Amino acid sequence: MSDIAMVASEVDASLLIVDDDKAFLERLARAMEGRGFEVKTADSVAAGLAAVQESPPAFAVVDMRLGDGSGIEVISALKDSRPEARSIILTGYGNIATAVNAVKLGAVDYLSKPADADEVCAALKAGAGQMPELPENPMSADRVRWEHIQRVYELCGRNVSETARRLSMHRRTLQRILAKRAPR
Repeated sequence: MSDIAMVASEVDASLLIVDDDKAFLERLARAMEGRGFEVKTADSVAAGLAAVQESPPAFAVVDMRLGDGSGIEVISALKDSRPEARSIILTGYGNIATAVNAVKLGAVDYLSKPADADEVCAALKAGAGQMPELPENPMSADRVRWEHIQRVYELCGRNVSETARRLSMHRRTLQRILAKRAPR
């Protein structure tokens, strides 16, 4: 039996996943169920808060930015309802101030998207004050940069000029980056 399945079978293995990216939400839910967790999903802050109020889970994986607000609200509500719960913030918008705020409000870790199920499990099972193990194949710096550019591009309504302005980059340079495949 794997460490994750053993941990999940010995304790309350209830897990709430809150993310507005439906495809990612479904993939992560299936992967976590396969690791022994009893998964509930929500696709908004309101649905996440309702799930916490109904039955506070032992674990939570919450996206930082959701369509109707910040996932930190769900983390804070879970910490109030069940102080020993372990929660993780996932985001494509990593910055130090947000990470510090998430940890102050109860998150035990802060992972950048796209995080895989192994990274999520490692963060959930890490003991208090213990850092999860380094992933075997972390994203390259080029891939992280590409992911950030793609996210800003989508947030700007796929407007190249606006994206270039916000990223302080020349428009033609951005067009060349967008035309290439994602780095590994």
